Amino acid sequence: MKELTQQQKRFVAEYIKSLDGELSAKKAGYKSKDLKVVVNGLLSNNSIIHEIKDQLKQHISSLRVHKGYVIQKLLQIAEFSLEEEDILDKEGNSTGKKKLRDTSAGLKALESLCKYLGFSSNNDQEEYRQAKIITISNLDDDKI
Repeated sequence: MKELTQQQKRFVAEYIKSLDGELSAKKAGYKSKDLKVVVNGLLSNNSIIHEIKDQLKQHISSLRVHKGYVIQKLLQIAEFSLEEEDILDKEGNSTGKKKLRDTSAGLKALESLCKYLGFSSNNDQEEYRQAKIITISNLDDDKI
């Protein structure tokens, strides 16, 4: 791999902090009317991409977070967020109805867990069959 210049090294360091290409290029000292072009050039450079990946791996390993811990926490978030809780009226009394605590947080945690475990590949999608939706209007005696 080609050795990075000092300016490219500064760009990589700033990019890892912010993940904002234009801001990183500016802080690294790049001067251009169109920083997007500069950033596209930098982020298409294999040496820079390699350096970004190496530094990110170093940061992640320095955190000493185990995969099991991440999976456990994502499961806890999903389970807690998707539990039912009572719906209360204005006085704080139970209405007898229930709702999920935080559907969006629960689904986000499950989505992250699926990505983390590698369930989001295109090959997995082929294993699922498309669901058929049956409504009252298209229900007949043969389907009952």
